[in-house]
Amino acid sequence: QVQLVESGGGSVQAGVSLRLSCAASGRTISDYDMAWFRQAPGKEREFVSFITRSGGTTSSTDSVKGRFTISRDNAKNTVALQMNSLKPEDTAIYYCAADRISYISGHYRYWGQGTQVTVSS
Repeated sequence: QVQLVESGGGSVQAGVSLRLSCAASGRTISDYDMAWFRQAPGKEREFVSFITRSGGTTSSTDSVKGRFTISRDNAKNTVALQMNSLKPEDTAIYYCAADRISYISGHYRYWGQGTQVTVSS
């Protein structure tokens, strides 16, 4: 099975950019559709973006469309989330997930440990 490790989080001011990375090991990510979810304090984990195993199809939640871009490099076994124009409401722990494509967190079997993103106004 695949192991996932996220990196790239941090504390930033509103309006700046961050790039999250998810490094996989144990198995090639080309076997999986990949996604990013996030969980803010006191809230349920929510879908952010997914990308199919070939990279041919992506989808993002409405609140991040036009600001966040998901991408993958199967040769490097990594997935990235480019986050531009960050807002305070983007503050959350961001998780990388792997499995079959879905908007629902419970459908993903493999998860990273998460990386904290904090955006201040």
